[in-house]
Amino acid sequence: MEAPRTTTSSSEPFVVMAKPVGPVCNLECSYCYYLETARFYTQPHSFRMSDALLETYVHQYIAGSPGPVVHFVWHGGEPALAGLDFYRHAVELQRRYLPQGWSCWNNLQTNGILLDDEWCSFLADAKFDVGLSIDGTRWLHDAYRKDHSGRGTYEHAIEAVRRLQAHGIQPDLICVVTSTAAKEPVSVYRALRDLNTGWIQFIPIVRRATDGQVTPESVTGEAYGNFLCTVFDEWIHHDLGRLDVQLFAEMSLVWSGGFSSLCWMAPTCGRALIIEHDGSIYACDHFVTPEHCIGDLETSLLSALVDAPVQRRFGDDKRDRLPAQCRSCSWLMVCNGGCPKDRFTLTEDGEPGLNYLCSGLQQFFAHAEQPLRQVMERKRRGLSPEAIMAELRAESLIRWRGIGRNDPCPCGSGRKAKHCCWPQRP
Repeated sequence: MEAPRTTTSSSEPFVVMAKPVGPVCNLECSYCYYLETARFYTQPHSFRMSDALLETYVHQYIAGSPGPVVHFVWHGGEPALAGLDFYRHAVELQRRYLPQGWSCWNNLQTNGILLDDEWCSFLADAKFDVGLSIDGTRWLHDAYRKDHSGRGTYEHAIEAVRRLQAHGIQPDLICVVTSTAAKEPVSVYRALRDLNTGWIQFIPIVRRATDGQVTPESVTGEAYGNFLCTVFDEWIHHDLGRLDVQLFAEMSLVWSGGFSSLCWMAPTCGRALIIEHDGSIYACDHFVTPEHCIGDLETSLLSALVDAPVQRRFGDDKRDRLPAQCRSCSWLMVCNGGCPKDRFTLTEDGEPGLNYLCSGLQQFFAHAEQPLRQVMERKRRGLSPEAIMAELRAESLIRWRGIGRNDPCPCGSGRKAKHCCWPQRP
């Protein structure tokens, strides 16, 4: 085959999420936004990245990265459907093209169905991180995450977690928050916590039908805010030091003077591209549509595409199109308007571009800021997680003493307690 072309590094770090089988999946999750992209391809069509394209991608990505660590994320659909040999070859290519002193970090985002012992042994030997989707409790998971025969897949996901752990891998647990799951925050959180992996991500489902209305499984801002507040209280009072919740960790990072690694929390985006199975490059995982295709790896340089004017504009629009209500918001530094895909409602003044989840995020930020700052301060003083939790529980009891449903919420949000943190009071 023709040798892949050499590229020059991009001016800034960037990440590419590779989809080696495109939208092909062995599940039919009812809330999945990505499976619909199959309609953009003419038939017959092979939904699998070729070995030649894989080599071009690996070479260009490494050559275009500033290093010394290159992040490879394998996503789908279900990326394990590409087969174990595909990833063995990918690792071989990474070793071939890595400059001396550089390294690769691989992450496989999977539903876990195909992860037998051979898979887990490879993932452990190649030092892959694994993100595994599991929606909390059995009935919630099985209600949405079904196979092609309509059967629930909870047991398969649990087996995958246990098998990965047996091979020394603690997977990141990825749980979507639907309108139904939002009603059961404690049971969802505890079910995930008790798998003892040490890391949980919660992803709110916000989807719109062709008429622009949100779908029934989409969580409202209020429900999402209540869910986060309840989970936060459970975590900070009982599980501090035992596990991390992604959003809480990222907020702590920002409030300690750092920068969030989550694109939806950053001022701008556009540095996380998608490469499809056919080499097409897209602006973002949530914008895999023809109008957001910025090029093709067969004819363009990856390092040039990430810095192309159209992609720069896409990323800067996140900041530049913020409505006035967002720009004056006290939570701007931790939210930055949220993901552009969710900014389709009107502000109080009728200006477009407000995040659909805004009310819930504001409720949660107000609820979590003070205790998170207290945790950070007490950690600096050398207190153990157990000591910090004991102090926080005692302070929470004092703070709620004498507070009625119609009194101002002690979290400082300015709302009545019954409309804010009343369900989470100790």
